Amino acid sequence: MFGLVFTWIAGIGRYWDSPRAELWQYLGLGSVGYVFILALTIWLLLIPLKPVRWSYKNVLIFITLTSPPAILYAIPVERFMSLEAAQSTNAWFLAIVATWRVALLVWFLKSLARLSVMRIVVGTLLPLTLIVVVLSILNLEHVVFNIMAGIKPEERSPNDMAYFVVLGMAYFSMMAAPFLLVIYAWLAYDSRKKS
Repeated sequence: MFGLVFTWIAGIGRYWDSPRAELWQYLGLGSVGYVFILALTIWLLLIPLKPVRWSYKNVLIFITLTSPPAILYAIPVERFMSLEAAQSTNAWFLAIVATWRVALLVWFLKSLARLSVMRIVVGTLLPLTLIVVVLSILNLEHVVFNIMAGIKPEERSPNDMAYFVVLGMAYFSMMAAPFLLVIYAWLAYDSRKKS
């Protein structure tokens, strides 16, 4: 419950002052639903790598417990900073939260799942690349494709720099995904052969 409450609060905070958000985003429901889908995706994706003590419940609890730093998104920096400073600050918030979550995922896969180094690398990077690609395609922020076309002055927001970071990650993810999928398939085959 602790993790779900922080997930919900972070979801509300992420969109509370966004003029482009929809009702379900303002209510934080997207973030709450997302953790269940993300946990299911990671749980299913890593089963072939044969992690120990691997259950959907453990993965869901872990995912929700990575939420507290996301409260940074609720700080309305655009209210007391210039647009450029707010853009930079929001990009730093994104970097801090993402780094925290990736570091915890690596720790989780090493400590609880007891995966080898190569399985940890693939088990960390493959879900992340797939998530970034899917989120970019879904365009949940309603701006990813606008950035590619160029942001009009009236559409500028404090989150623009963070969106550019996400766009860069999407590009990297689309390039890396095929290689990661090949390595993943080989590791899954190797795990199956050994069991």
